Amino acid sequence: MKKLESTWYNMAIVLTAIAAVAGAALGYVNSITAPTIEALKAQQEKDAEMEVLNGQEGTAIKVSDPKGFGGTLTVMVGLAPNGTILGYKVLESSETPGLGAKAQDWFQQGQKGDIIGKQAGKLTVSKDGGEVDAITASTITSRAFLRCINAAYETLSGSTSDGQSGASKKCKSDKSDESDHNNI
Repeated sequence: MKKLESTWYNMAIVLTAIAAVAGAALGYVNSITAPTIEALKAQQEKDAEMEVLNGQEGTAIKVSDPKGFGGTLTVMVGLAPNGTILGYKVLESSETPGLGAKAQDWFQQGQKGDIIGKQAGKLTVSKDGGEVDAITASTITSRAFLRCINAAYETLSGSTSDGQSGASKKCKSDKSDESDHNNI
């Protein structure tokens, strides 16, 4: 087989062919793995609903805020009927590892920014005059996280979302049948 001459035209054809084959392979792999990924996400959300309610009567609400430091922050928030925070779980985050990524633990019960048991709705970081300690060196992430918590409360109470974050799912816990959920 004769070697192709090294011209601009031949290189463009070879690179185009390589890109087409690689793109087709990636598309094929994506089509095979997409249903599995969606099923895993659905299971993760279902597990998070149970975790944030912690066996208590309440509502689990999935909320996202696009203004985290690294991008969109998505949180599942468990609220009692009166708006008291029962628990939370960070579902998706693009925050800086070691800094903003600490949101999963920072605001948990017994930690520096503990919000569990507090009334949701108007939580702000202490730097903004609030009562919640922000994650060290991650005030932007902390603000986005608290906007998620507050948006969940707005959804629970029927208020209009602030536009920065939108609740996408609401599930009521039924202790007698945990598989019974009302999606909105």
